[in-house]
Amino acid sequence: MISARNSSMVLLAAAVLLLSSSLAKAQEAKKSIKNTPLAMTSPASGEEMFNSYCAACHGKSGKGDGPAATEFKIPPANLTVLSRAHNGKFPETYVSQVIENGPRDAKAHGSKDMPVWGTLFSSLGDQATVKQRVYNLNKYIQSLQEK
Repeated sequence: MISARNSSMVLLAAAVLLLSSSLAKAQEAKKSIKNTPLAMTSPASGEEMFNSYCAACHGKSGKGDGPAATEFKIPPANLTVLSRAHNGKFPETYVSQVIENGPRDAKAHGSKDMPVWGTLFSSLGDQATVKQRVYNLNKYIQSLQEK
């Protein structure tokens, strides 16, 4: 037979468990991607730009597994398979266009979730510097391709 004290302890434990479960769910629901000011990086280093601007979503390896990736309705692209998806040839022109202007189908880049980098890069320098940034970031993404 359960005593009144044991019954109270069981009810208290259940209440604590329910409260902690509710708090955990509230914490999960509050996850969001925070926009931060654009950090200055070297336009000469595609790797530095990738790590600063792209890795949060695409992951450091470029596989679309960055820490913010789970927050999107449409997951970030796996950038390591671009060559494979284009018959073994890296789609340099397309990648440059996506970085600078957003993709033609605009699923992620250009939406409120993901910026069009050409516009943002313009705030860091002149048009020649924007082109240098796009070129070097493109070359770094090319270096991430699966062999």
